[in-house]
Amino acid sequence: QVQLVESGGGLVQAGGSLRLSCAASGRTFSSYVMGWFRQAPGKEREFVAGISWSWSGGRIYYADSVKGRFTISGDNAKYTVYLQMNSLKPEDTALYYCAARARTVAVSRTYSHEEEYDYWGQGTQVTVSS
Repeated sequence: QVQLVESGGGLVQAGGSLRLSCAASGRTFSSYVMGWFRQAPGKEREFVAGISWSWSGGRIYYADSVKGRFTISGDNAKYTVYLQMNSLKPEDTALYYCAARARTVAVSRTYSHEEEYDYWGQGTQVTVSS
C-alpha cells in the first residue's frame, strides 16, 4: 500500500503562486509515475501534470491549460512530488489530487487518465480569487 498526503493548498489572488506537495509513504518503487489531477465544482476530474521515472530516464508532461505556468518536480530522497503553480487564474480553482501508479512504467509514454493510477490522496483545495 502507498499513502499519499497533499499539502500547500489555500486561497490566493489571481496572478499569485502556490506550491503543492505530495508526500508518499508505504511501499516504494524503483520506477514510478506520479501525477496531479484537479476537480472543480460540477466538473469531472482532469489531469494537470505528471512525472514518470524509471531506470531508463524520466519524463514530465502537462495539460495544455497549465503549460508554462505550472511546474512538476520530484525529490526521490524524500518521496515527495511538488507542483509549483504560478500566474494562477480563477479557473484554476479546484480540489487538487495527487496520484501514484504502481504498475509497469514506460517512460516513452504519458499517463494522463485516472484509470492509469492506483493510489490517490485526499486532495488539497486551491481557490483563486479574481
